[in-house]
Amino acid sequence: MKKLLKTLTAVTLTVGVLAACGQEDNNTEETGNNNTNNEEANNAEVEEGPIVVGASNIPHAEILEFAEDLLEEEGVELEIVTFNDYILPNQALDEGELDANYFQHVPYLESQIEEHGYDFVNVGGIHIEPIGLYSQDYDSVEALPEGAEIIMSDSVADHGRILSMLENEGLITLAEGVGINATIDDIEENPNNFEFLANVEAALLPTAYENGEGDAILINSNYALDAGLNPLEDAILTETADEDNPYANVIAVNSGDEGDERILKLVEVLRSEEVSDFILETYDNAVVPVAE
Repeated sequence: MKKLLKTLTAVTLTVGVLAACGQEDNNTEETGNNNTNNEEANNAEVEEGPIVVGASNIPHAEILEFAEDLLEEEGVELEIVTFNDYILPNQALDEGELDANYFQHVPYLESQIEEHGYDFVNVGGIHIEPIGLYSQDYDSVEALPEGAEIIMSDSVADHGRILSMLENEGLITLAEGVGINATIDDIEENPNNFEFLANVEAALLPTAYENGEGDAILINSNYALDAGLNPLEDAILTETADEDNPYANVIAVNSGDEGDERILKLVEVLRSEEVSDFILETYDNAVVPVAE
């Protein structure tokens, strides 16, 4: 009898262990399924959540604010984060704090990728901001005196743009073939002996202008507009914004995100007729939509 009880006990224990093991396997399988489901849910949440875009205050954030309702009609919720410089928006994008940014032109984007090793992709140009030359003391470029001090951004990516603009006006001559990559060292002829100072952060150029520094100052249109300047009325020289202008302001994203449906809809909306009309009406050609 005792032997039978021991046998039954052993069988019971064995069945219990097997059941427990089976239960553990089932739990593991269920846990695995749950993890998979959770992962899918998280991925879905990332894809369907709001798109966070970093932008300069004017005009980029204002354009995004106008586009917000249009994006909502497309099922995309937009969150705008504003920046006041040219450094932090790319850092924030690289660190995953943003889904995209909208503040920089192509040459600057390319220079930042080369300098910092960012793995960014340009997913589309939206507008051009013609850069302007401003002066408190002179009302034309012809009136600038010999030896005039001309202040420009310390952003090397803008130097070729600025110098090419001055060359087109016959004020200087650049080395042949340097194009948008020109630097101050590439000036071959400077008949008026202008002195170029390229040591001011772009965001501080309007302040330098208001303080009467230099004889003339080249200011990026976004900062000019933010400071209450009208590039078409207040500048003594304004860059052309024709279709050959390589300085389109673009939407930039991390590599791998260029296929995100929200990003594609963002670019589509920002290039829409409604947004183009808003840009032209609001900024009166001081900001110009990119021609398709």
